[in-house]
Amino acid sequence: MTATPAKRTLLQRWRGAWRRWSLWTALVLLVVSMLATMVWLAGRYEASQVQSRLERDTADAVSDIRTALTHNLQSLQALPSDNPSQLAWEVDASDLLRNRRELVRIELRDANLRMRTHVQSPYRPVAWDMRARDSGQSDLTIACANARRLGGPAYSSSYFQPHGDGLGSEMMELCVPLSASGRTIGYLVATYALQDILVNLVGHSLTRSQEASFTEADGTRLAVLGAARRGSRMFSAQHLLDLPGSTLVLRMDSWHSAPSLFPNVLTALVTAMSIALVTVMVVLVRDNRRRLRAERDLADALAFRKAMEDSLVTGLRARDLEGRITYVNPAFCEMVGFNPQELLGLSMSAPYWPPERVEEYQQRQAIRFAGTMPPREGFESEFMRKDGTRFPVLIIEAPLINAQGQHTGWMSAFLDISEQRRVEELSRASQERLQATARLATVGEMASLLSHELNQPLAAISSYANGSINLLEHVTPVSASAPEPDALEDVRMAMRQIARQAERAGRVIKSVHDFVRRRDQAREAVHAQQLLDAILPLVSLQARKLGVRVNTSVEPGLAPVLCDRTMVEQVLLNLARNAMQAMDDSSVRTRVLDIRVQRAASNQHNGWIEFAVTDVGTGIPPEVAERLFTPFFTTRPEGMGLGLSMCRTVIEQHGGYLGFAPNEPRGTVFTFTLPVNNGTTP
Repeated sequence: MTATPAKRTLLQRWRGAWRRWSLWTALVLLVVSMLATMVWLAGRYEASQVQSRLERDTADAVSDIRTALTHNLQSLQALPSDNPSQLAWEVDASDLLRNRRELVRIELRDANLRMRTHVQSPYRPVAWDMRARDSGQSDLTIACANARRLGGPAYSSSYFQPHGDGLGSEMMELCVPLSASGRTIGYLVATYALQDILVNLVGHSLTRSQEASFTEADGTRLAVLGAARRGSRMFSAQHLLDLPGSTLVLRMDSWHSAPSLFPNVLTALVTAMSIALVTVMVVLVRDNRRRLRAERDLADALAFRKAMEDSLVTGLRARDLEGRITYVNPAFCEMVGFNPQELLGLSMSAPYWPPERVEEYQQRQAIRFAGTMPPREGFESEFMRKDGTRFPVLIIEAPLINAQGQHTGWMSAFLDISEQRRVEELSRASQERLQATARLATVGEMASLLSHELNQPLAAISSYANGSINLLEHVTPVSASAPEPDALEDVRMAMRQIARQAERAGRVIKSVHDFVRRRDQAREAVHAQQLLDAILPLVSLQARKLGVRVNTSVEPGLAPVLCDRTMVEQVLLNLARNAMQAMDDSSVRTRVLDIRVQRAASNQHNGWIEFAVTDVGTGIPPEVAERLFTPFFTTRPEGMGLGLSMCRTVIEQHGGYLGFAPNEPRGTVFTFTLPVNNGTTP
């Protein structure tokens, strides 16, 4: 059965009308959807503006509160606290309470949190329970413990405090530690009322149209201030008031009517009609330009990527999840000596692997493909070039993630570290040469110190030997009978001194040897008088030659010092000799060397003994004082410039201090400190 021409025409008309009505319906639905979206977006925009304004107001209110609390803290710290007059302190504190109505009470407590005095705000009667307030778990005690731990002011968490009129409010404590000479002498405690903080510190322009409140973390309101609720929609904003030791939440609520939509709808309609007239002509041009620009950008990006990959000196290699090589850059090909066609598609083995290590590398590759992440700093391996030469490489691997976030393989970067290994070997050889040079320098330093320090005992040996020869010549003439007993005793004494000084020279050699090698010297407990007795014979010899009178004094009851006896004796001997040489001048008529030992006076040297060597010489010029302890610096032609440098090093190794100062009316005094023996060995 075939359709008649009239039926076919009717069917075609129905199809054409359906097609047209479908297009119009789709167009109307599109316009209505666009208008509804514009209206919805306008409402969202207006609501977001209200919410943003409320967020700014909340942040401003928190800033105002924080600034006012800081000013109050400065005013509290300005109250007299160092042994104040109770009346004067109460007057100043009362003035502060009258001016700062958010403050309810100010207390002055001692270091044990016992009450010294207090004042209370005249605007708000509060019934204080002092037993609960002074308990070990009270908010005040916790706040002061936090303040002592932080070394500064601390706030407590809020708590409910009943008033005298049967009501109550939330309070918060501020504890400010008071210190003198580095120790806490008391605390200044200020009590805030949260309701009064909102009343006095939050801008009144904000609370006329909004409601401000302090809340806990679960939303419980602690104090509320502001306008009553009105409107059909509520907006809220919260901001943390972070204080030392405590945190409060400031919440601001605002109620508004539904956003005014009619002007926004008209604006949306006009904008939509204007866009509709231009869109048809512009859309094709924009789309064509966008496509051309995208193609040009893509070509530039590919060219830039290709140029960047070709210019890299780091080798790059990409492998898929099955281990097949999918990409190598020119630097990698140049590194191993193979072209890309020889490498792409290889999976189980690579031609640049050394034959003896193929199994090891295959196991490592299997572990990697099993999902084990390589170290971020990379690992070292060994590759083989096409000509068979081996070279070390640093390999850094990372998962290869595509644009959809899927793991598609592994990306490896290779660095040829042959040059780095060569530089490291050169550096190691240079370091060994430097160490050998340092040892040679140490040998030279030890020789210089030995020659400097042995002068004194050798000079004493020479003096005693010459004296012994003179005695022997006088007491043993050819025709004489037996020598006199006194003369023989003098010879024996001189020989004993020679033996003692020779033994001292041996100790000096050992001590200087240990000193140069920076070994721990054997320290012992020695009385100051014993140190002086050991050096006085040598000091007296030089003093007689130069006409110097030597005075020594030791404070009674001094404990022994813990020191290397030989090195400290050398320090005393060097300082005494330098002092006598400083007085070897024609302008110095009365030459007196004073050696004094006493307890150190300063607090930082408590438990130390101070040695002072004083002369009445010409003093030390400023230009010499700047370089006095510099090694090899000396003002005497026969000097070596090592004595004072060695003295300072020895004293500092004992933990002490060596210095000098002018002596009034003339001369110089050198002082150094040594630790008292406390029964322990350092």
